[in-house]
Amino acid sequence: MNQTNIEAIVKQVLQGMQGNSSSPVSAPSASKSVPATSRAAMLTALEKYEIKEFPIPELGDDDILVKVEGCGVCGTDAHEFKRDPFGLIPVVLGHEGTGEIVKMGKNVKRDSAGKPLGIGDKVVTCMIFSDDPNITMFDLNKQNVGSADVYGLLPDDDIHLNGWFADYMVIRGGSTVFNVSDLSLDERILIEPSAVLIHAVERAKTTGILRFNSRVVVQGCGPIGLICIAILRTMGVENIVAVDGEQKRLDFAKEMGACAGVNFKNHQGIEALTKAVEDAFGGYPADFGFQCTGSPIAHSNIYHFIRRGGGLCELGFFINGGDATINPHFDICSKEITTVGSWVYNLRDYATTFDFLKRAKGIGLPMGKLITHRYPLSQINEAHQTNLKMEGLKIAIINE
Repeated sequence: MNQTNIEAIVKQVLQGMQGNSSSPVSAPSASKSVPATSRAAMLTALEKYEIKEFPIPELGDDDILVKVEGCGVCGTDAHEFKRDPFGLIPVVLGHEGTGEIVKMGKNVKRDSAGKPLGIGDKVVTCMIFSDDPNITMFDLNKQNVGSADVYGLLPDDDIHLNGWFADYMVIRGGSTVFNVSDLSLDERILIEPSAVLIHAVERAKTTGILRFNSRVVVQGCGPIGLICIAILRTMGVENIVAVDGEQKRLDFAKEMGACAGVNFKNHQGIEALTKAVEDAFGGYPADFGFQCTGSPIAHSNIYHFIRRGGGLCELGFFINGGDATINPHFDICSKEITTVGSWVYNLRDYATTFDFLKRAKGIGLPMGKLITHRYPLSQINEAHQTNLKMEGLKIAIINE
């Protein structure tokens, strides 16, 4: 064995002792093939998406190009698809999306929580603060998304790739972005709707009424209500009663952590329904209620389920759903109910959501079962029609 061989062996051993720190490390490729154009599903008229092809623009130094992997269909998307209440048409929707970084500007180093970002990382977006110089990426509590911009609800411009219902999306400088490479695709698709409920529960906790041993009624077992139940369960709340009109959803609510379900279709009148809810709690009214339906009638009803001195969080009205009828004396004053409203989320809620999803998986909650239908981008009109018919729970667009 000559001197050259000995030196090579010694070098190899030293590298092994040092954890191969000087040897090549497998890393995401910085030369991923990026096409010149991208498909995007543009809503061009009521209930009409068209698949259009747009050029992928040159990125600025603070921009990120993401290859979209999937995006949930939200109730807000359904409202826009059906009625265009925000006056956005023509628009590329989709705000519950996630994907992989394939290209990034030279100034992009870390995400909004300080975590390193690189080619190949999986990401989600939250808010865009480019028009508000008083907001910094690290000011995680200052305001919620209701007063900021969101990808998937942006007016069309010369970039066009402004929403997640596309093959690629451009994340502009001034946006918030999070590295969520440690979560599965299903979990990443559920981040945005889960953040809505994390925010609601955090708002509920400010009342000082919601505790481990609270009796909690959750009204509405669509994706929002079901995720609400899951979050309460991960917090250790066990005495949860779900109220809905579809038995399949009530059955699934039990899988998500509810101890009982009440089908309002089986009870005539508010007195009978109230008694059914109390019976589900062993003869007691709820300490706290979450109203997740967006129905004015449901809002009027939930006060009857809550005890004197109890609490209520209303989060179901993302658009104007009409007026609710309540009696201020009987429903609020004489019962001294503490009520909070909740509107979407803030950045801190996003960070909390990542931990919630890991905890939910850890205790065996079937979060992935919330996604009941998966469609390719080419079938986005069918996906939205399925959503409008309430044939499933969470509908998702999954790219190939």
